[in-house]
Amino acid sequence: MDRFAASAWRKPLRDGVLPVAILMLVVLMIVPVPAFLLDLGFITNIVIALAVLMVALNAAKPLDFSAFPTVLLLATLARLALNVASTRVVLVHGHEGTSAAGHVIEAFGSFLIGGDYIVGIFVFAVLLVINLVVITKGAGRVSEVSARFTLDALPGKQMAIDADLNAGLITPDEAKTRRHDVATEADFYGSMDGASKFVKGDAVAGLIILFVNIMGGIVLGVVSHNLAIGDAARTYTMLAIGDALVAQIPALLLSIAAAAIVTRVSSPFDLSGQIGNQFGASKAWAPVAGIMTVLGLLPGMPHLVILPAAAICGGIFWTLRQQEQVRAIVPPPPPVAEPLHHISWSDVSDAAPIMVELGYGLVELVDDRKGAPLMGRITGIRRQLSRELGFVLPLVKVKDNLSIEGNAYRITVAGVVMGEDMAFARDLLALDSGDCDTQLQGRTVKDPCFGLDAVWIGPDQRTDAVVAGYTVVDAPTVVATHLNSLVTASAAELFGLDEAQGLVEALKENFPQLATGLTPQPYSIAQIAAVCRALLLERVPLKDFRRIAEAMVEVGSFGLDPAGLIEAVRQRLGALIVQTIVPVRMPLPVITFDPELEALLAQAVRAGPHALYPFEPALSNRLVAAVRDAVQPLLMAARSVAVITAPAIRPAVARLLRAQMAELPVLSVLEIPETKTIDVIAVVGGANGAPPALTDLSNEETR
Repeated sequence: MDRFAASAWRKPLRDGVLPVAILMLVVLMIVPVPAFLLDLGFITNIVIALAVLMVALNAAKPLDFSAFPTVLLLATLARLALNVASTRVVLVHGHEGTSAAGHVIEAFGSFLIGGDYIVGIFVFAVLLVINLVVITKGAGRVSEVSARFTLDALPGKQMAIDADLNAGLITPDEAKTRRHDVATEADFYGSMDGASKFVKGDAVAGLIILFVNIMGGIVLGVVSHNLAIGDAARTYTMLAIGDALVAQIPALLLSIAAAAIVTRVSSPFDLSGQIGNQFGASKAWAPVAGIMTVLGLLPGMPHLVILPAAAICGGIFWTLRQQEQVRAIVPPPPPVAEPLHHISWSDVSDAAPIMVELGYGLVELVDDRKGAPLMGRITGIRRQLSRELGFVLPLVKVKDNLSIEGNAYRITVAGVVMGEDMAFARDLLALDSGDCDTQLQGRTVKDPCFGLDAVWIGPDQRTDAVVAGYTVVDAPTVVATHLNSLVTASAAELFGLDEAQGLVEALKENFPQLATGLTPQPYSIAQIAAVCRALLLERVPLKDFRRIAEAMVEVGSFGLDPAGLIEAVRQRLGALIVQTIVPVRMPLPVITFDPELEALLAQAVRAGPHALYPFEPALSNRLVAAVRDAVQPLLMAARSVAVITAPAIRPAVARLLRAQMAELPVLSVLEIPETKTIDVIAVVGGANGAPPALTDLSNEETR
C-alpha cells in the first residue's frame, strides 16, 4: 500500500514542478531577491546548461532529445530572468562593493579576468562573437536547411511507409511507429529552426544588459551615491562584467548543445562513439605523424612542443595498427545459436495470409532501384479487391525463395499453395485470343489465369505482336493478374472473425440500431463470419453489408440451422446477387434442369440431407459434363450465365459445380426478383433418369 500511495502523490508533484518553476522565473523578473538566491540561481543555471550539453552529446540521433527546443526556451528564459534580477541588484546595491550582487558574480568578475575590467570587456566580447557569429549563426543555418529538407521529404517518406506496409514488409504497428517518427522529425526540425532564434536573441540581450549595467551604474554611482567617476566605473563595470560572464558561459554551452543536435547524423553510437569509430583508422594517423615530424625538424620551430606531438600521433598509429592486425587474425565469434530444443512461433507459423514467393530471376520486379513495378500493381489489386469484396484484404507479403526455379513464382493463400507458374522479368507475354494467324517466336506457354495460348517474347517484338492481334502484357502484370484471380477465388479463406468484427464496427457507426439488432443477439460474431464466408464462397460480395445484416435480422426469429439461414439470407439478397451477374436492364441468361432430373436430384438430397455431395458419382459426372457443354460457348463469347434450380437442391448443386466451374453462379428460383426478365439458354435433363441430355432453348424467353 505504501508503494502505491507514494506513486499516487509523486505524479501530481512531478507534474506541478514545471508550472511552479515558470512562475518563479516571472517572480524573479518582478520581485527583488537577495544576493544568496542569485548565487543559487546562477549555479543552477550552469548545472542545467551542462546537463543539456551532456544529453545532446550522448544522443544517437536528434530525435533522442526531441524535447530540446522546449528545454532551450526554458533555459533561456531562466537565464534572462536571472539577468533582470541581477541587474536590479547591481544598480541598487552596486555602490556597496563587488560582493553586493553575490559571490558568483564577484568570482566571475575578479578571479576569471584577474580583477581587470578592461580585460573582462574584451573576454566578454570574444565570447559574444564566438557564440553569436560562429556557433549560433551556423546552428541556425543548419536548422533552417534541415527543416526545409525534412518537410520536402515528408510525402515521400509517408509513401515509402505505405508501400512497405502494402508489401507486407512491416506490420501495421511498425508502420504506425514509423509514421509517428516521421511526423516527430518534421516537428523537431521545424521547432529547432525557431529555437535557434532564442539563442541569438539571448546573446543580443546579454550585450544590451551589459551596457545598461555599466552606464546605469556609473550614473547612479556618481549622482546618487556620490562616488568618484573612476570608482563608479571600476565597481559597476566589474559587477556588469561578472554578471555578463556568468550568463554568457551557460549560453555558450547551450549554443554548443544546439549545434551538436542539429548537425548529428543518425547513428547507433553517441557522438563520442561515432567520432571515435570514424577516427579509429590507422591510415589516417600515419600522415599526421609524418607531417608533424617534418614540421618539428624545421629550423626555428618549437621542437620541444611539436616533436612530442608527432610522437603521440605515431603512438596512436602504431596502437590502431596493432588492433587492426589482431582483428584480421582472430575471426569474430560465431553468433550464438539457439538450443536445438528451442522452437519459436516464427518457426511454425507465418502471419501473412497472402504470400507471393519469387525465384531469384524475378527479384528485380520488387527492386526499389527499378521502381518495384510488381509492388505497385499488388497495391492496386489489393485496394480494388477490397472495394469489390467489401472487406479489407490482408497484406500481401512478397519474398524471394531460392528453393524454386529462377523464373518461377508461387502464390500462397491462407497457407495453401493456390498457384504457381513461370514468368520472365524482362520479357512480355503475348496472349492469343484465337484470331491471331501470325506465329511469334518465343517460349510457348498457357496463360496462368485463363488458359489461353500465349508466347513469351522479347521487348523488341512488342510492335509485331500488337499488329498481329496479340494482347501484350509485361511480367508484373502477369503475376499480379494471377494473384487477382486466386485471391478472388479464395476470398472466403481470407475472411475471419476479425474481418467480421470490422464490418460490425463499421455498421455501428452508420446504422447503430441495425448493429444492435444483429449482435450479440441473435447472432454471435462467429455466426456472422460463417454467413459472410458462405456468401464469399459463391462470389457474393459483402460491400452492401447493411442489406446482409437486415436480411439476417429479418430471419433471425425463425430458428433456422446454419444452412437454412444462409439460404434464407440469399433469398432476401436475390436482387443484389443477380446484379453482380448482369446489369439491371439486361435479361438474365440461365440454364435450367428438366423437371424429371430436378425431381431425381431432390430425391437424392432428401435421402442424404446432411451429405455434402448426395448425388451418385455417375450422375454427378454426367450432370457436370452437360452443364459444362452448355456453358462453354457462352464463356467463349464472354457472356454471363447462371444455373437456376429448386431451393432444396441449390446448395448441393452449387457445391458440385463449384469444384469444376468456380465462376458459374447457381441460384434458386426464389432468389430471382419478380421484375427480372430471364432468358433460358438451355435445359439440362433426360427422361426416366437417363444420362442428362442438352436441349437448346436459346430462343425461349420467360417473364
